Amino acid sequence: MPSTEPRSYCPINLSLEIFGDSWTLLILRDMMFSGKRHFRELLASDEGISTNILADRLDRLERRGLVERRRYQEHPPRDEYHPTARCRALRPVMRALIRWGQRHVPGTAQHPPRGLAAPPRRG
Repeated sequence: MPSTEPRSYCPINLSLEIFGDSWTLLILRDMMFSGKRHFRELLASDEGISTNILADRLDRLERRGLVERRRYQEHPPRDEYHPTARCRALRPVMRALIRWGQRHVPGTAQHPPRGLAAPPRRG
C-alpha cells in the first residue's frame, strides 16, 4: 500500500501530488472550460483517456474536494461531475499554463477552443 505521507511539505510538491500526472489537469480543463459533466463526455476528449484511468482520476478528485459527483439517474445509476469552488480557483493557473505553452512550446494552438482563452488583460 502506498504511503499517504507526502515526500515533502513544499507547496509545489503537495500541488504536484494532486495535479502532477498526465490526466488530471486535462479532465479539469474539460469540466471547467468545455462544460463536460458526464463520464462519456470526458472519455471522448481528444487525448484518449482510458475508462479505468478516468474513473480513478474522478474518484481522486472527488476525495480531494475538487469535483462533486451528483446522481442524475437511478436506473441504471448515472452520475455527473461538477467542479467545486476549490477547483474553479485553478482557472487563473490553467490560463497561465495556456499562455506559457503558446509562448514557449512550438506547435501549441494559438487560439484554444472557446472558453479556454485567457480573458483580456486590463490596464
